[in-house]
Amino acid sequence: MAEDNDAASQDDADSVMDDWAAALAEQETADAASQSTSATPQPADIFQNFDAKPSGAATPNNIDMILDIPVALTVELGRTKIAIRSLLQLAQGSVVELDGLAGEPMDVLVNGCLIAQGEVVVVNEKFGIRLTDIITPAERIRRLHK
Repeated sequence: MAEDNDAASQDDADSVMDDWAAALAEQETADAASQSTSATPQPADIFQNFDAKPSGAATPNNIDMILDIPVALTVELGRTKIAIRSLLQLAQGSVVELDGLAGEPMDVLVNGCLIAQGEVVVVNEKFGIRLTDIITPAERIRRLHK
């Protein structure tokens, strides 16, 4: 009886080994076939061609797509550097001297980049700035390299 169980176990093991051998042979055949067909690289068709104009749709050649993007506009009166000791001594009514001179144009920055200069005005009891000089793109690039 024990011999029958050993023989059945051996038959099961041989069957499993035959299944694995068949699966490996099938995999090697598939790998060899894929290597022979993919020896030369082929362009992927899944990416859209950005050079081609979309058919049937008018392409906007304007900046309408970015007009609603918010940017930070800052008007800078001037700057200064002070020690932490002096900063801690500031109280209501303290005066901090800036490097900007009275009557000098104020800098107008968009996202930290200087784009214009202007003068302070009061409109309906609110401060505003009248632009007096717009920085050209060439000048902006020149200032970036400083």
